[in-house]
Amino acid sequence: TGTRKKVQAFVRVKPTDDFAHEMIKYGDDNKSIDIHLKKDIRRGVVNNQQTDWSFKLDGVLHDASQDLVYETVAKDAVSQALDGYNGTIMCYGQTGAGKTYTMTGATENYKHRGILPRALQQVFRMIEEHPTQAITVRVSYLEIYNESLFDLLSTLPYVGPSVTPMTIVENPQGVFIKGLSVHLTSQEEDAFSLLFEGETNRIIASHTLNKNSSRSHCIFTIYMEAHSRTLSDEKYITSKINLVDLAGSERLGKTGSEGRVLKEATYINKSLSFLEQAIIALGDQKRDHIPFRQCKLTHALKDSLGGNCNMVLVTNIYGEAAQLEETLSSLRFASRMKLVTTEPTINEKHDAERMVKNLEKELALLKQELAIHDSLCNRTLVTYDPMDEIQIAEINSQVRRYLEGTLDEIDIINLRQIREVFNQFRVVLSQQEWEVEAALRRKYTLIDKNDFAAISVVQKAGLVDAEGHLVGEPDGQSFGLEVAPFSTRPGKKPKSKKTLKNQLSSSSRKEGASSPVSGKDLDMISISRTQLAPSSKDGDVKDMLLRDQETSTIEPLPSNSLKDESRPPSTII
Repeated sequence: TGTRKKVQAFVRVKPTDDFAHEMIKYGDDNKSIDIHLKKDIRRGVVNNQQTDWSFKLDGVLHDASQDLVYETVAKDAVSQALDGYNGTIMCYGQTGAGKTYTMTGATENYKHRGILPRALQQVFRMIEEHPTQAITVRVSYLEIYNESLFDLLSTLPYVGPSVTPMTIVENPQGVFIKGLSVHLTSQEEDAFSLLFEGETNRIIASHTLNKNSSRSHCIFTIYMEAHSRTLSDEKYITSKINLVDLAGSERLGKTGSEGRVLKEATYINKSLSFLEQAIIALGDQKRDHIPFRQCKLTHALKDSLGGNCNMVLVTNIYGEAAQLEETLSSLRFASRMKLVTTEPTINEKHDAERMVKNLEKELALLKQELAIHDSLCNRTLVTYDPMDEIQIAEINSQVRRYLEGTLDEIDIINLRQIREVFNQFRVVLSQQEWEVEAALRRKYTLIDKNDFAAISVVQKAGLVDAEGHLVGEPDGQSFGLEVAPFSTRPGKKPKSKKTLKNQLSSSSRKEGASSPVSGKDLDMISISRTQLAPSSKDGDVKDMLLRDQETSTIEPLPSNSLKDESRPPSTII
């Protein structure tokens, strides 16, 4: 498990000739920013309007070059990805404040390239510095426009448009986008080609604050997988770096958006509002539920927001007095993000194919060790292969002879044979239990002592004494019972001959639904094995059966054949 750490939050101020020096001041350590707002005189004498705010951050980037921004913000997160840690770098802020410039950069000048192309350069440079590892790099480019998912690389000829709409799917490994194309890049040039392909497909529009305003949220993901070139090492690491360029929040009164641009702004503001709600919930330690599923943006970034990830936020703000309200809102978001904690852990996995090969090698070595040990102990005939059917049958025969007393002891050969001996003991025991139960079922009609409905039927059939106890059951012990026919009972007039089965059937009909006993139950009413065994000290069940057959003057009568009505059936309770 990883250690919990706070999200890093940086602020980048857009350079301007009209910087509000009286309202925006930086701390000496470049890690704080103070905002001072003059009171509105129009509110009158009693005016409780807040005028001063102070925000503590991980760094304030003012008039900073693209190179300095990358070194400060992204370099560590990208380098740790090769060690197996996920990373996310997100640009947030008001429309036109410089988010896309920070993330992607400008194409006119090589020095003005942003975080994304620099991250790709660093990844491939790290691969060159690790010749002992086989590292594969894949990339994907997702766009969230008006709450719909789009693949910015679907225009490539070998990809084509998706037939089914893309969906966000969660599994134990994390969140992934079903239907999003992922592309293998073996060199830096391939990765840049994919980046430029995606950039040309992004949706932009023009409004008052920005002539090239991004109208969608974009997530460029770099997937890395590092295997050791040593074949004996089955462990490998995986990681991913999410580079998120959010669409800017905007006040419609300032941007003058209309028509399609107005609709886009509504979706953008809504999703950014849900993102802020998720951040507030993550920062509150008492909250159990985090509303990730409110919009596609928060759901897609569930891994990054407070999960297994090194998270870095870059908040882009204006330095002008006219945009101070939006600047305050952006700084509040950054301070809330700093309250969120993540728990980055190394994503270590095992190569199943390599693991099987290593286990096979280890097994062969262990067999050789055993062979040497057995030869030193003069145990040359011992084998460790799985037993076949002939060997198992031989062990079964030995166990039976051992139980009968014709075999004094079973020779121990190896652990596999010991386990099979115990297994055959279980097989023989279950067979004997079945034979005893079958013998009892052939001789007696069996009634379960816990089957109260069946006992009620038997009681009504006249098988109870004057005290209401079952006849022939002293001290709760069960034994066989012969039932005299009604015609031989003293003091009773002869009645039409009825078998016990007929009596039970007629009694059950009188009982109705209160004591249901079917014809099948009357033929054979089951009893548990523990209740079949007598508690007397004279011998086991088998001895009892043999003694009954030798001494009884009454022949055993099958329960399913009652032709001789002069001999009623035996009942055991």
